[in-house]
Amino acid sequence: MSSTAVPALDKTFQILDLITDSSQPLTAAHIAKELGLPRSSTHNILQSLLSKHVIYKDPESRFYLGSYLMYWAGKYEQQQGVVQLFKDLIVQYPVLLQHTVTLSKLDLGEVVFLACHESPAPLGFTFRAGVRVPAVFSATGKAMLSTLSMDSIKSLYKDAFPTPMTSMGSRILPIWQLSLR
Repeated sequence: MSSTAVPALDKTFQILDLITDSSQPLTAAHIAKELGLPRSSTHNILQSLLSKHVIYKDPESRFYLGSYLMYWAGKYEQQQGVVQLFKDLIVQYPVLLQHTVTLSKLDLGEVVFLACHESPAPLGFTFRAGVRVPAVFSATGKAMLSTLSMDSIKSLYKDAFPTPMTSMGSRILPIWQLSLR
C-alpha cells in the first residue's frame, strides 16, 4: 500500500467491487466476512454509500448498486467528448454502419467499452458502456496490448493473470505465462 492510500476509501472500493461482481444482492455480514473487514467498518461504509444512493438496500437488508452510479457514468461520458466524436464519425462514414464498432480503452489490463454501434446483424455479445473484459481474452484487448512494451505488459499482470472466461482462454493461458517470464 502506498503512503498516500486512504484505508477507508480502499475498503469502500473493495465493497463496491464485491457488490458489482456478485450476481445477487449481499448482506452486510457476507460483505464483511468475504472481505475480512470489521463489521462496524463495513456497516459505516455501507451507511455512507446508502445515504448517497451509491448502493441500495432491499427489504431483506441485502445491498446492490444504486442509481447514483449512472449519474457518475453520465458525467464521465459528458466530460469525454470522444464518445460524441465516436458517434458522429459512425454517421459520417456509412460503411461503418454495417459493422459493429466499439470505442474502448485499456484500463489496468482490461478493455473498458465506452460506446458501441451495433451492426444490423449483431454478434451475440452485447457491448454496453462500462463492460470490462480482460484484455488478453479479447481481440480489441490484444490489439491494444500489442502496442505496449513487454515490460508494460508484465507490469499489468504482475499480481495475477486473469482467469480465462472460456475453454479457449484456457488454451491461451500457458502461452501468455511463458511470454511474461
